[in-house]
Amino acid sequence: MTNKKIIEAIKKINPVAEVTVYNNDINSLVWTDGTTPISKSDIQTKMAELQTEYDNNKYQRDRAAEYPSIQDQLDDIYHNGIDGWKATIKTTKDKYPKG
Repeated sequence: MTNKKIIEAIKKINPVAEVTVYNNDINSLVWTDGTTPISKSDIQTKMAELQTEYDNNKYQRDRAAEYPSIQDQLDDIYHNGIDGWKATIKTTKDKYPKG
């Protein structure tokens, strides 16, 4: 666990929560500014949900890394039309299908 992941989960549960996490430890939370504490089990559940969401969207990250730049895509449309551009994009979409 990292401080960042713990805080991200807390903020998804309560976007205005004020908390400090010490040493990447969910057992070392200090709630401040009148924030109502969130149970560790609720935080851990949210962290698991966020990890599942991240894992399930790997195809999006893979596609984004492989798509041609916007400039190259516009050039493709200019020279090959929309159908040619769609064929170029489809290659990447087929390589990294949705979950």
